[in-house]
Amino acid sequence: MKTILVTGATSGIGKATAELLAGQGNRIIICGRRTAVLEEEQKRLSAFTEVLTLAFDVRNLEEVEQAFGTLPEEWRTIDVLINNAGNAHGLDPLSAGKTDDWDSMIDGNVKGLLYVSKMVIPGMKERNSGHIVNISSVAARQTYANGVVYCATKKAVDVISEGMRLELTEFGIRVTNIQPGAVETDFSLVRFKGDQERAATVYAGYEALKAEDIADSIAYCVNAPKHVCISDMTIYPSAQAEPRTIYRK
Repeated sequence: MKTILVTGATSGIGKATAELLAGQGNRIIICGRRTAVLEEEQKRLSAFTEVLTLAFDVRNLEEVEQAFGTLPEEWRTIDVLINNAGNAHGLDPLSAGKTDDWDSMIDGNVKGLLYVSKMVIPGMKERNSGHIVNISSVAARQTYANGVVYCATKKAVDVISEGMRLELTEFGIRVTNIQPGAVETDFSLVRFKGDQERAATVYAGYEALKAEDIADSIAYCVNAPKHVCISDMTIYPSAQAEPRTIYRK
């Protein structure tokens, strides 16, 4: 049984991953901004295993530090960190982009991942054991117009994952970087500021990936034998050939 911390666990990939890994008997620390949703998830998952909640915004270093400071002693040994929290905001060319959107993506996708990792890595190094899973995107593989800043943040996740592997392998810490393609979650709804009609067009005419598909992939990596490290994994729906090309019916 492992103690696994999942950020962004109140919806989408994070929620599906926490549910799957809890069902496999792991102790789960679920993290997110919405306290009420976290408590609801805790009640549900407690039927399978021990569950702890941490409410904080990964973009706020002070909140991150305070939240980790409240961890009970028996929960401080984190075996697996899943850096899932992230966001996309807007789909505009740079010349018309909103700086608030840029800040939100850079703070959440890059700085937030770094803040949380910094809280967990020292303990893993001391124990010479651990596993970090970072959720990137196929947007890191191919930049697309009107999504430049989002693509840049996910490229940064790839680079950070590579750097972590270089720095941490000698300490017995595995690092996995996962690049999902089109996954039908609230992702597009957030990107388009709640415009449900526009968000729906992203997934029209083909079968997109589900959050559970990515959760399955994460579980495969986490459950691999200790001598095996899945360093990088790219996952597309069958209808998607590359980040910008989806074949629709």
